[in-house]
Amino acid sequence: MNPKFHIENFSVLWKKEEYLKNINLDVEPNEILGIIGPSGSGKTTFLKALNRTNELEPGFHYQGTLLMDGNDIYSPEIDVIGLRKKIGIVFAMPVPLPMSIYENVVYGVRLSGINDKKRLDELVEKSLSAAYLWNEVKDRLKISGLRLSGGQQQRLCLARALAMEPEVILLDEPSSGLDPISTSKIEDALNELKKNYTIILVTNNTKQAARVSDRTAFFLMGEMVEVGNTKQIFTKPARKETDDYITGRFG
Repeated sequence: MNPKFHIENFSVLWKKEEYLKNINLDVEPNEILGIIGPSGSGKTTFLKALNRTNELEPGFHYQGTLLMDGNDIYSPEIDVIGLRKKIGIVFAMPVPLPMSIYENVVYGVRLSGINDKKRLDELVEKSLSAAYLWNEVKDRLKISGLRLSGGQQQRLCLARALAMEPEVILLDEPSSGLDPISTSKIEDALNELKKNYTIILVTNNTKQAARVSDRTAFFLMGEMVEVGNTKQIFTKPARKETDDYITGRFG
């Protein structure tokens, strides 16, 4: 099976400062790849490289190769808007829009030109169900998304990303600041979603990576120190730096 992403000698620089250094990594279809590492290790920069949002900031440039399904995503021929539709992203802080739960979910879908009510209704139920939120809000779709709890808001943001029917889901610390019950629901959703999506999960919670990731990569100071089967990374890491981070000696 060909990898969903093939990344080779990939570096990210702003002006002359390197934020990612020679990343070499394949991401497989329908896996959850966990990415762990201390703050400032390049985890979020890596996510943004995958859906080309780094380039929205002035001074960005890159070196190396980043392929999705065998295609160079940084090629001049690539439709960047189309690429970002294929690669949904959910950030640490939930950002519901100041509108109803229903309109939050279909916001991006409407922008892409779909306004058929039956189609929108189907997408809302499907997306909220996949985000483990439908049963909690199905009778309240007209209330503001801002009235939901923090954990529900995060799952609403996940549903909004899913409504665009992406192929890949990027998650940047999606459980940061959430209570254990909300965190558990996010993780339950991810375990179901990997049947249909490739998922890359950045998390500062090593226990979360151990629970849900098929493979885990450890980043440090812009470099990928190692990547491997999650059980192996957490029980017999190849590198001392990885062991030191997982056992809490730093980070």
